[in-house]
Amino acid sequence: MVEQLALGSGELTFTPHLLPIPRGIMSTIYVHLSREMTPMEVESCFRHFYSGKRWIRVFQTPQLPQVQFCLHTNYCDLGFCLAEDGRRLVLVCCIDNLLKGAAGQAVQNMNRMYGWAEDEGLQ
Repeated sequence: MVEQLALGSGELTFTPHLLPIPRGIMSTIYVHLSREMTPMEVESCFRHFYSGKRWIRVFQTPQLPQVQFCLHTNYCDLGFCLAEDGRRLVLVCCIDNLLKGAAGQAVQNMNRMYGWAEDEGLQ
């Protein structure tokens, strides 16, 4: 991620959590922003970037996603917290690793390759 985003080694920290659950993955990403932002600006940025993306759900701050919300779905749930200084951002991401992480992702990609509706067979 650091390479693809052209960031320095200390600018991003990615933490996948090991949880005692049968399925699902929760990850936390810590980012230092280059400028001060408000929660509304951050949320607007996410909503704009993921606009029209069928399988991404952006949670309204301060609500954070939980693994239980995405189980048995192909959704990737995103949420965040912004520190009071407006420059330290904590992102939380949850997916069902048996769907979005593997099988559902393959079906979604196949649907796109053949020009079918992206959600075909995934609802």
